[in-house]
Amino acid sequence: MCAGLLIAFLWWQITQSTLQLGGQQFVDTDLLGAPIPIINTIPMDHGDASLLHLRQGDIFALRGEWSEAEEQYQKAVKSEGGLVALRKLAKAQLQRRDIKGIRSTVKQMKSAGARPEDILLIEVIIQLRSGELVEAKKVLDSAEDSPQKHYGLALLALIQGSHDRAMQEIALTTNGWDPVLRSYARTLQAAYDEFALFPSGTDIHLITLLSRALAQVQECELALPLLIQVTSSKEDYRDAWVVQGYCELTSERPEQALASLEQAYSLDPQKPEIQYFLARSYAALHEYQNAITFFEYALTNGFAPQGEVRRLIARYALEIGNAGLALDQYDALTNDPDATFESFQGYVTAAAALGQAEAALAKAKLATEKWPDNARSFELLGTIAAQLEKTSEAKAAWQKALEMNPSLPGVKEKLLAL
Repeated sequence: MCAGLLIAFLWWQITQSTLQLGGQQFVDTDLLGAPIPIINTIPMDHGDASLLHLRQGDIFALRGEWSEAEEQYQKAVKSEGGLVALRKLAKAQLQRRDIKGIRSTVKQMKSAGARPEDILLIEVIIQLRSGELVEAKKVLDSAEDSPQKHYGLALLALIQGSHDRAMQEIALTTNGWDPVLRSYARTLQAAYDEFALFPSGTDIHLITLLSRALAQVQECELALPLLIQVTSSKEDYRDAWVVQGYCELTSERPEQALASLEQAYSLDPQKPEIQYFLARSYAALHEYQNAITFFEYALTNGFAPQGEVRRLIARYALEIGNAGLALDQYDALTNDPDATFESFQGYVTAAAALGQAEAALAKAKLATEKWPDNARSFELLGTIAAQLEKTSEAKAAWQKALEMNPSLPGVKEKLLAL
């Protein structure tokens, strides 16, 4: 149940956690400040480079691929993305335990006019993760009242085992003005509420529930010491091993993640969530064939969403040169009613690699029908048409792309080369 809820929460973050503000959609997942534009509302051929990098960074972050997310957020900062990009970058650096990098980012945030409360929370989280609990308490006690202060005190009390104090601070955060921290506080409170349903529940049950909640609010570094207490004392606690493996995976400890998830797999070899995370651990260690095998197990056993698994199978199939398998997965993805442009792009790339250029051309044409206002779909059509030496069709498609987005990189050069 823990594993299933964790997967459901993470996917919910990707697809559902949005709100409307001034006619534009925003995602409510930023730990450090105001809501951030979500990936799906920014046109894929948008001329603002910083928004494009933020869009791509959000995709990677919500998938737990923090190295790639940080790279995109760095590019967003360089593209003058301002405080929004800096907040995202700070979050990625926290996840990657890049203390030197985040201190540099904090300086930039101060210069950009970040709220003192946001800076406070970042610095306190660094102290908590470093084990400087006494210093963190001093900083929080002397800080002015804010949701960030109460959230920091809640985290401190939680990891110290002062659960009554933790729930008090969680309640104050829930009633505060910061929408992101309210959401995180509700997640932490839900763990206490779930435990209350079991009058005879044990301490390790509570610790596991709280650890899962910490993982959901992107505080795996605080969750891991708690989880190790559980798995050391109860080696057959499957759900604790799953959450521990997840946290080790997202904090870039793939060897440890593999060991934890193998332990969970030995306890329940049929659970698709375990197979999915095990596959991702193998992929992080560049053992792509093993990763594909376990992704296929997860798919067979009903892992949802299927699209996420198919995307990863296709990605790693290409890594090992199995373009046929990749093509099968992309074909399934493009037939989904909620298919993304990236899945069409992947299909066209794989089909071209297999010499199935006509199939690639047909799929590219379908992309222009599905996204008639997207310049990149016409760029894709022009590229595959040029490979088939259909010069007039390629020229028309690229001209159409440039009409929609004159700043689309590389298309003018392609036209001149015809």
